[in-house]
Amino acid sequence: MEAYAVLETGGKQMLVRAGDKIEIEKLSVEENEEVVLDTVCAISDGTTLKVGAPYVEGAKVTLTIIAPNKKGPKVINFKAKRRKGERRKVGHRQQYTVATVKAIA
Repeated sequence: MEAYAVLETGGKQMLVRAGDKIEIEKLSVEENEEVVLDTVCAISDGTTLKVGAPYVEGAKVTLTIIAPNKKGPKVINFKAKRRKGERRKVGHRQQYTVATVKAIA
């Protein structure tokens, strides 16, 4: 097995391996910048697994930013009350940061 880590960012946890392309909640960074995240919940080198409570001490995941400000699909929220003429339509596009996992340490 290859090394992997469970990373927490933006209130969500995701399983990542070196070389993976991931979409995470928007970070205020520039393109081609390297970001080191230390909020690693679990890490494995292929044979042993370390699980943190809540995070593993000294574990880091290095990301290279590909697209700092990507928009997701538009989601429409429409509400109406029958026979009242009350209508509400709201659209939302979530912003993401696209990154590549460079190293797990």
